[in-house]
Amino acid sequence: MTGAFDPDEMVARFRVRAEAVRNRALPPVEGSERQRVKDQAQLDFMDFAMLGDAEASLDGGVLVLRVDLRPAEERGAGPDPS
Repeated sequence: MTGAFDPDEMVARFRVRAEAVRNRALPPVEGSERQRVKDQAQLDFMDFAMLGDAEASLDGGVLVLRVDLRPAEERGAGPDPS
């Protein structure tokens, strides 16, 4: 690792990973294995997307990720009135 750690760059990498999982083609598997692969992809996407939406900071050398899981209307980020 070169240079100083940038938590915002890390969060951006998770956004890229989430999009990669979303766009990933399913491998040629059938039956219950296919469903297992789909379920795992959904979990991977959800995890990467949550971290990709995080507000990251370093607090005394501790990485702090803040993820607001409240619905948009409770966060004050409701629909655009225009």
